[in-house]
Amino acid sequence: MTSTVPAVGTRTAEGSALQAVLLDMDGTLVDTEGFWWDVEVEVFARLGYTLDDSWRHVVVGGPMSRSAGFLIEATGADITLPELAVLLNQGFEERIAHALPLMPGAARLLAELAAHEIPTALVSASHRRIIDRVLASLGPQYFALTVAGDEVARTKPHPDPYLFAAAGLGADPARCAVVEDTATGVAAAEAAGCHVVAVPSVTPITPADRRTVVTSLEEVDLAFLRGLLAS
Repeated sequence: MTSTVPAVGTRTAEGSALQAVLLDMDGTLVDTEGFWWDVEVEVFARLGYTLDDSWRHVVVGGPMSRSAGFLIEATGADITLPELAVLLNQGFEERIAHALPLMPGAARLLAELAAHEIPTALVSASHRRIIDRVLASLGPQYFALTVAGDEVARTKPHPDPYLFAAAGLGADPARCAVVEDTATGVAAAEAAGCHVVAVPSVTPITPADRRTVVTSLEEVDLAFLRGLLAS
Protein backbone atom coordinates (compact mmCIF):
# COMPACT_ATOMS: atom_id res chain seq x y z
CA MET A 1 0.00 0.00 0.00
CA THR A 2 2.87 2.35 0.70
CA SER A 3 6.44 2.66 -0.39
CA THR A 4 9.05 2.74 2.33
CA VAL A 5 12.22 4.61 1.51
CA PRO A 6 15.55 4.68 3.39
CA ALA A 7 14.91 6.16 6.81
CA VAL A 8 17.11 8.83 8.30
CA GLY A 9 16.23 7.61 11.76
CA THR A 10 13.24 6.62 13.86
CA ARG A 11 14.34 7.46 17.38
CA THR A 12 12.20 10.03 19.14
CA ALA A 13 14.25 12.77 20.77
CA GLU A 14 14.36 12.58 24.54
CA GLY A 15 12.42 15.15 26.47
CA SER A 16 10.01 15.91 23.64
CA ALA A 17 6.37 14.95 23.37
CA LEU A 18 6.75 15.11 19.59
CA GLN A 19 6.89 11.57 18.18
CA ALA A 20 6.74 12.22 14.43
CA VAL A 21 6.32 14.88 11.76
CA LEU A 22 3.97 14.24 8.83
CA LEU A 23 4.33 16.49 5.80
CA ASP A 24 2.10 17.19 2.83
CA MET A 25 3.84 17.54 -0.55
CA ASP A 26 2.21 19.81 -3.18
CA GLY A 27 2.13 23.41 -2.02
CA THR A 28 3.77 22.52 1.30
CA LEU A 29 7.25 21.24 0.43
CA VAL A 30 7.22 21.84 -3.32
CA ASP A 31 5.73 24.87 -5.06
CA THR A 32 3.49 22.85 -7.38
CA GLU A 33 -0.14 23.71 -6.54
CA GLY A 34 -0.07 26.17 -9.44
CA PHE A 35 1.31 23.45 -11.72
CA TRP A 36 -1.79 21.30 -11.18
CA TRP A 37 -4.15 24.14 -12.05
CA ASP A 38 -2.14 25.09 -15.13
CA VAL A 39 -2.24 21.49 -16.34
CA GLU A 40 -5.98 21.26 -15.70
CA VAL A 41 -6.55 24.45 -17.69
CA GLU A 42 -4.40 23.17 -20.57
CA VAL A 43 -6.01 19.71 -20.70
CA PHE A 44 -9.54 21.10 -20.72
CA ALA A 45 -8.58 23.69 -23.33
CA ARG A 46 -7.56 20.81 -25.61
CA LEU A 47 -10.95 19.26 -24.93
CA GLY A 48 -12.63 22.52 -25.92
CA TYR A 49 -13.50 23.92 -22.50
CA THR A 50 -12.44 26.97 -20.49
CA LEU A 51 -12.12 26.54 -16.74
CA ASP A 52 -13.51 29.24 -14.46
CA ASP A 53 -10.69 30.56 -12.27
CA SER A 54 -12.99 30.38 -9.23
CA TRP A 55 -12.97 26.58 -9.56
CA ARG A 56 -9.31 26.55 -8.55
CA HIS A 57 -10.32 27.00 -4.92
CA VAL A 58 -12.63 23.99 -5.19
CA VAL A 59 -10.07 21.56 -6.58
CA VAL A 60 -6.95 22.66 -4.69
CA GLY A 61 -5.53 20.13 -2.27
CA GLY A 62 -8.05 17.44 -3.13
CA PRO A 63 -7.49 13.92 -4.43
CA MET A 64 -7.52 13.35 -8.18
CA SER A 65 -10.91 11.62 -8.01
CA ARG A 66 -12.52 14.66 -6.42
CA SER A 67 -10.85 17.44 -8.38
CA ALA A 68 -11.04 15.75 -11.78
CA GLY A 69 -14.58 14.56 -11.10
CA PHE A 70 -15.67 18.08 -10.23
CA LEU A 71 -14.16 19.52 -13.41
CA ILE A 72 -15.83 16.89 -15.59
CA GLU A 73 -19.19 17.65 -14.00
CA ALA A 74 -18.70 21.42 -14.12
CA THR A 75 -17.72 21.49 -17.80
CA GLY A 76 -19.76 18.57 -19.08
CA ALA A 77 -16.66 17.26 -20.86
CA ASP A 78 -17.05 13.94 -22.63
CA ILE A 79 -14.21 12.14 -20.86
CA THR A 80 -14.06 9.50 -18.15
CA LEU A 81 -12.36 10.03 -14.81
CA PRO A 82 -9.62 7.42 -15.52
CA GLU A 83 -8.93 8.99 -18.93
CA LEU A 84 -8.67 12.46 -17.44
CA ALA A 85 -6.46 11.26 -14.59
CA VAL A 86 -3.96 9.90 -17.12
CA LEU A 87 -3.84 13.22 -18.99
CA LEU A 88 -3.45 15.26 -15.80
CA ASN A 89 -0.70 13.06 -14.39
CA GLN A 90 1.17 13.11 -17.70
CA GLY A 91 0.93 16.88 -17.90
CA PHE A 92 2.13 17.29 -14.33
CA GLU A 93 5.07 14.96 -14.84
CA GLU A 94 6.13 16.99 -17.87
CA ARG A 95 6.02 20.14 -15.75
CA ILE A 96 8.13 18.81 -12.89
CA ALA A 97 10.64 17.35 -15.33
CA HIS A 98 11.64 20.91 -16.19
CA ALA A 99 11.45 22.51 -12.74
CA LEU A 100 10.63 21.46 -9.21
CA PRO A 101 10.83 24.54 -7.01
CA LEU A 102 10.92 23.95 -3.28
CA MET A 103 8.89 26.11 -0.94
CA PRO A 104 11.00 28.58 1.08
CA GLY A 105 12.27 26.86 4.21
CA ALA A 106 11.50 23.32 3.02
CA ALA A 107 15.09 22.15 2.49
CA ARG A 108 16.20 23.60 5.82
CA LEU A 109 13.32 22.00 7.73
CA LEU A 110 13.89 18.56 6.20
CA ALA A 111 17.60 18.75 6.99
CA GLU A 112 16.91 19.75 10.60
CA LEU A 113 14.42 16.91 11.14
CA ALA A 114 16.95 14.47 9.69
CA ALA A 115 19.80 15.82 11.81
CA HIS A 116 17.73 15.25 14.98
CA GLU A 117 16.45 11.85 13.80
CA ILE A 118 12.79 12.84 13.98
CA PRO A 119 10.59 10.18 12.31
CA THR A 120 9.16 11.89 9.23
CA ALA A 121 6.57 10.83 6.65
CA LEU A 122 5.40 12.32 3.37
CA VAL A 123 1.59 12.15 3.14
CA SER A 124 0.11 13.26 -0.18
CA ALA A 125 -3.16 13.05 -2.11
CA SER A 126 -1.08 12.73 -5.30
CA HIS A 127 -0.69 9.35 -6.97
CA ARG A 128 2.32 7.11 -6.29
CA ARG A 129 3.82 7.76 -9.74
CA ILE A 130 3.85 11.49 -9.00
CA ILE A 131 5.24 11.12 -5.48
CA ASP A 132 8.12 8.97 -6.68
CA ARG A 133 9.05 11.51 -9.36
CA VAL A 134 9.03 14.33 -6.81
CA LEU A 135 10.97 12.29 -4.25
CA ALA A 136 13.82 11.84 -6.69
CA SER A 137 14.43 15.59 -6.43
CA LEU A 138 13.15 16.24 -2.92
CA GLY A 139 15.29 13.52 -1.35
CA PRO A 140 13.85 10.11 -0.39
CA GLN A 141 16.38 9.85 2.45
CA TYR A 142 14.40 12.42 4.42
CA PHE A 143 11.35 10.18 4.81
CA ALA A 144 10.91 6.95 6.73
CA LEU A 145 7.55 6.42 5.05
CA THR A 146 5.54 7.84 2.16
CA VAL A 147 1.78 7.55 1.65
CA ALA A 148 0.11 8.23 -1.72
CA GLY A 149 -3.50 9.16 -2.39
CA ASP A 150 -4.11 6.13 -4.60
CA GLU A 151 -2.89 3.73 -1.92
CA VAL A 152 -5.53 4.32 0.73
CA ALA A 153 -9.23 3.50 0.57
CA ARG A 154 -10.13 7.06 1.56
CA THR A 155 -7.71 9.89 1.00
CA LYS A 156 -7.85 13.50 2.23
CA PRO A 157 -10.05 15.06 3.67
CA HIS A 158 -10.56 11.72 5.44
CA PRO A 159 -8.12 10.94 8.27
CA ASP A 160 -6.98 7.60 6.83
CA PRO A 161 -3.67 8.78 5.25
CA TYR A 162 -2.48 10.42 8.46
CA LEU A 163 -3.64 7.57 10.66
CA PHE A 164 -1.80 5.15 8.41
CA ALA A 165 1.36 7.24 8.45
CA ALA A 166 1.34 7.59 12.24
CA ALA A 167 0.82 3.85 12.66
CA GLY A 168 3.60 3.13 10.19
CA LEU A 169 5.99 5.23 12.26
CA GLY A 170 4.76 3.73 15.53
CA ALA A 171 3.51 7.11 16.69
CA ASP A 172 0.40 8.30 18.49
CA PRO A 173 -1.46 10.68 16.13
CA ALA A 174 -2.03 13.03 19.07
CA ARG A 175 1.76 13.34 19.37
CA CYS A 176 2.33 14.02 15.67
CA ALA A 177 2.75 17.41 14.02
CA VAL A 178 1.33 17.77 10.52
CA VAL A 179 2.28 20.50 8.07
CA GLU A 180 -0.35 21.24 5.40
CA ASP A 181 -1.22 24.01 2.95
CA THR A 182 -4.93 23.44 2.15
CA ALA A 183 -8.18 23.18 4.06
CA THR A 184 -8.63 19.65 2.69
CA GLY A 185 -5.33 18.50 4.13
CA VAL A 186 -5.91 20.33 7.41
CA ALA A 187 -9.30 18.60 7.75
CA ALA A 188 -7.66 15.20 7.26
CA ALA A 189 -4.94 15.85 9.82
CA GLU A 190 -7.35 17.23 12.42
CA ALA A 191 -9.74 14.31 11.92
CA ALA A 192 -6.80 12.03 12.66
CA GLY A 193 -6.20 13.89 15.94
CA CYS A 194 -2.88 15.49 14.99
CA HIS A 195 -1.54 18.95 15.78
CA VAL A 196 -1.51 21.00 12.59
CA VAL A 197 0.64 23.76 11.16
CA ALA A 198 -1.14 25.36 8.20
CA VAL A 199 0.90 27.25 5.60
CA PRO A 200 -1.86 28.43 3.21
CA SER A 201 -0.88 28.28 -0.46
CA VAL A 202 -4.02 29.22 -2.42
CA THR A 203 -6.94 29.78 -0.05
CA PRO A 204 -6.87 31.33 3.45
CA ILE A 205 -6.96 29.11 6.54
CA THR A 206 -7.93 30.43 9.95
CA PRO A 207 -6.30 29.42 13.25
CA ALA A 208 -8.21 27.02 15.51
CA ASP A 209 -7.70 24.68 18.44
CA ARG A 210 -4.65 22.48 17.74
CA ARG A 211 -4.12 24.44 14.50
CA THR A 212 -1.43 27.10 14.06
CA VAL A 213 -1.31 29.19 10.90
CA VAL A 214 1.96 30.64 9.58
CA THR A 215 2.81 32.47 6.36
CA SER A 216 5.87 30.42 5.39
CA LEU A 217 7.81 27.29 6.27
CA GLU A 218 10.63 29.65 7.13
CA GLU A 219 8.76 30.22 10.40
CA VAL A 220 8.76 26.49 11.19
CA ASP A 221 11.62 24.62 12.82
CA LEU A 222 11.95 21.70 15.23
CA ALA A 223 11.62 23.89 18.32
CA PHE A 224 8.42 25.38 16.87
CA LEU A 225 6.95 21.91 16.20
CA ARG A 226 7.84 20.67 19.67
CA GLY A 227 6.22 23.77 21.11
CA LEU A 228 2.90 22.89 19.52
CA LEU A 229 2.61 19.81 21.71
CA ALA A 230 3.99 21.52 24.81
CA SER A 231 1.39 24.30 24.80
